Amino acid sequence: MAQGAVHYYDFILKESNFTRLCSTKSMLTVNDSFPGPVIRVQKGDTVYVNVQNEGEYGVTIHWHGVKQPRNPWYDGPENITQCPIPAGTNFTQEIIFSDEEGTLWWHAHSDWSRATVHGAIVISPANGTTYPFAQPDAEEVIVLGSWFTGDVMAIIDEALTTGGDPNISDAFTINGQPGDLYNCSSDSTYRLLVESGKTYLLRIVNAVMNEEMFFGIGEHNLTVVGMDGAYLKPINVEYIMITPGQTMDVLFTANQSPSYYYMAGSPFADTNAPFDNTTTTGIVQYSGNYTPPSSPSFPSLPAYNDKAAAENYTALLQSLASNEHPINVPLNITTSMYITVSVNQIDCNGSCAGPDGNRLAASLNNISFQTPTTDILEAYYQTLPNVFTKDFPDEPPYYFNFTGDVGNNTIFPSLGTKVRVIDYNEAVEIVFQGTNVGAAENHPMHLHGYSFYVLGFGSGNFNSTTDPLSYNLDDPPLVNTIGVPKNGWLTIRFIADNPGVWFMHCHLERHASWGMNTVLIVKNGTTDATSIRPRPGYMPPCSTS
Repeated sequence: MAQGAVHYYDFILKESNFTRLCSTKSMLTVNDSFPGPVIRVQKGDTVYVNVQNEGEYGVTIHWHGVKQPRNPWYDGPENITQCPIPAGTNFTQEIIFSDEEGTLWWHAHSDWSRATVHGAIVISPANGTTYPFAQPDAEEVIVLGSWFTGDVMAIIDEALTTGGDPNISDAFTINGQPGDLYNCSSDSTYRLLVESGKTYLLRIVNAVMNEEMFFGIGEHNLTVVGMDGAYLKPINVEYIMITPGQTMDVLFTANQSPSYYYMAGSPFADTNAPFDNTTTTGIVQYSGNYTPPSSPSFPSLPAYNDKAAAENYTALLQSLASNEHPINVPLNITTSMYITVSVNQIDCNGSCAGPDGNRLAASLNNISFQTPTTDILEAYYQTLPNVFTKDFPDEPPYYFNFTGDVGNNTIFPSLGTKVRVIDYNEAVEIVFQGTNVGAAENHPMHLHGYSFYVLGFGSGNFNSTTDPLSYNLDDPPLVNTIGVPKNGWLTIRFIADNPGVWFMHCHLERHASWGMNTVLIVKNGTTDATSIRPRPGYMPPCSTS
């Protein structure tokens, strides 16, 4: 592959004052901005980001959806591939782009810092190539976020101390602004200025902490053309459903009467767990002379618990699979895993703030992941003992009616730092099985270091005989984050051709904090070119506390 260009960015992490919802608070940001700066590259480029931590505690930053071939050292998840960048120090991260094209994003990957530390990554086509759709007249980044009136670090610290549910957010935001439906917010509502007849490419990022989102624009149809840094067959829709971690490239044409129209984001949360049930808005504002409406047209978004609307949308996603953008779906599977996804409890003799005095937890295959104090990549590379074990199971420890009446015998998980080691170039299939343990809901599962094909999903317990008959092997979407249906199953496949230590977790932040995580270690191939790159000279130090 021809070498792409090299870009340099400085990210200064520091506390900044922001005023939203009638109150001011200090919060951690990059370069005093919320959302943070956009990284702009072309396909195949390399970026060096010098992260200077002028904040009050250690932080890491992850480049979400960037595969980082052979380069897990700079992937960023806390105590998985590195320890936090200590306050008062800096760490230059090398981000290697390969086949990604479209929109991705970056975010803090330690504690709950990503609530305020995040931004978009725009990957344009390489020189001499174009979009696989008509060139839009303009493009705009749209970042959906969460706003907490309180201190986010204090919120998760308290929840993990008491074992109860963390406080829900106080608002959702579009490009940092809550919008007209919240107090003290209408003066600063985000506005997208458009001209009649022109087509706009919206690069939409869901940086929300704990809610999947519906998004639409009043009286305007959307055409979805890309997702997670890969192209889709264009789909025409009235709304999208986008989970935390996902990015979508969406075209819309300003083809209505010149006026103001609301763009809006509202939650999809088909669950008994608490969630933020508010709506963020921006205004699509046509140029020209007209009398603005007293109330802009609102998009028709599904109800917060409309599971069918969410799954019907996800079912429309198909890879473009063109000559210029081919796909390669693994057919001969050599490694199979069946992973249950559950919200659990840990017994603490009635002294915790969760249900029945227990501590809230979460698990994959009934193992609640315990984050180590030494990062797993270092331990793997240096063969350090007592950091992790290699016995993450390929199936749940016992079978029951996962999506029915699960009874009480399944609430309590085991605890461990267990990883799954995979040989280089294995063809991997993972079936995720949502369960009815605890508060069942849709879980957006994210894998670092890879994009994967989503072959199919369905409700109820996975049937290994009949369900694979419905798999899409022709043009399944290639993504890095996908919602596993509430009380349902979903199948992904990928070729394990990127050696390294790669985190796999639910992108609902409270579930990740509770242990709905594991790590896939992909072993080296037989050559230097198929092996993890050598350890950098400097990595942030791990504290033993």
